[in-house]
Formats: sequence, C-alpha cells, structure tokens
Amino acid sequence: MSTFSLEDRARRLRELHAAPEILRVVNVWDVVSAKAVLAVPETRALATAGHSIAASFGYDDGTIPLETTLDMVGRIVAAAGDVPVSADLDDGYADTGDTIRRAIAVGIVGANMEDRLRPFDESVARVAAAVAAAEAEGVPFALNARTDAIARGGDRPLDESIADAIARGRAFLDAGADVVFVPGVLDAETTARLVEGIGRVSVIGLPGALRAAEYEKLGVARISYGPLTQRVALTAYQDLAADLYRDGVIPESTRALN
Repeated sequence: MSTFSLEDRARRLRELHAAPEILRVVNVWDVVSAKAVLAVPETRALATAGHSIAASFGYDDGTIPLETTLDMVGRIVAAAGDVPVSADLDDGYADTGDTIRRAIAVGIVGANMEDRLRPFDESVARVAAAVAAAEAEGVPFALNARTDAIARGGDRPLDESIADAIARGRAFLDAGADVVFVPGVLDAETTARLVEGIGRVSVIGLPGALRAAEYEKLGVARISYGPLTQRVALTAYQDLAADLYRDGVIPESTRALN
C-alpha cells in the first residue's frame, strides 16, 4: 500500500522525467514481474509494456481491450506501493481523455500514448485531450507522448521522418506532454538531432541501440525497453524447457522470486 498520495506519486514521476540524469525504466507486464523489478534497489519508477501485457492475455500488440489493460496495471499499481507507475496505453483508444481519466482512477500517474502516424492535427488534439483530462482530475500526470514518425516511416528518407518527429514532438510538448517518445534504433547523430529539435526525448533500448549512459550524454530524458524484457525472460524459460527435456535440472542458482 502506498503512503504517498496519487498526486505525490505523479509529481515524483514528473520530477524523474525532468531530472538531468536519464530515467531508466525496466518494463513489467504483471504483478510478479513488477515485484522482481521493485526488489532491485535502483528502481525509481515502473513502466508497463503494453505489448507484453497483450501477449500474456493472447492478444496481438495494440488489440488488447482497455478494460483488460487497466485491470492488470491496477494490480501492478497496488503492488508498487510508493513507486510511481507509468502505463502503456497504446494509442489512447477512442477517447483519449476518457482513457486517461480511467487510468488515473486505478492509480496510474503517467502513460505512453502513440500517434500511429495519424494526421498531424488529429494527433495533437488527442494529446491535448489527454492532458486536459488529467488536469481536470487535478493530477500532474506525466504523459510520454509517442510519435511513430520514424518507426512507421516506411520508405521515406530518414531526414523526412526526423523532421516529422520533431514537428510532432514540439506540438505534443506545446499541448502539455512531458516528454516525447520516438521509438526506433536511434544512433548518436539521429538522437542529437531529435533532442535539439524537440527537447525532452524518450527512447527505447532495442538491440543495436546505444547504452543508457550514452543516451544520457546526448540529453535523452528517459529510456525504456518495451517488450524486450519479456522476450529475455521467455527466451530463458524456453531454453530451460529444452534443457529439462534433455534430462537437465533446475539450476541451483535459481532465486525464489515468486
């Protein structure tokens, strides 16, 4: 149980996004994965991975019902105590304002919300509606507004995608977002251009991406790992299964984390 109010946890999450050092969040997808990360002393905030939660329930990424996501994230919030929780809310669903209100109701104090490269004005309006809903609830909600300008850029030149990401990012911040999430394998040059053009940038630690400390030197505000944490866990699980079928044994180094 949290000893801090919802507003206190929200303010703390905002402070972590605004701090000079990069905010590192290791994504979780259920209560037991959250507890494992919470036990690590360096954990300052939790972030859920929408892709991972969807996979846990048998849904493709981006197709899980909001009610299912909120039920799981609400359970994670309850387990997190004083640690603020940011949730992946896909594209914000049909009504982004209502989605944020419902998220706050289960204790969520920050969220990712992706634009899926909707038309520019529509994307900005959806961010503005989410921000307005949080303000109406009196919660200093930390919105990590995602633009898929690079991830969904397709065959267009990278320079064009970067320019689109910067334009959308600036507009999202002007609409009240705290930070702009630009997913993709971002090299140092691209990252520097995004930080200079947008200001507060969030990245994902995909294979082939820079290390967190390198992104920090470039001025990045936050790094998360999306579904990759679950994939690492499932890789180990599948490898163990194969070993056990070969007459292996459970390693003595296994910790009782559940």
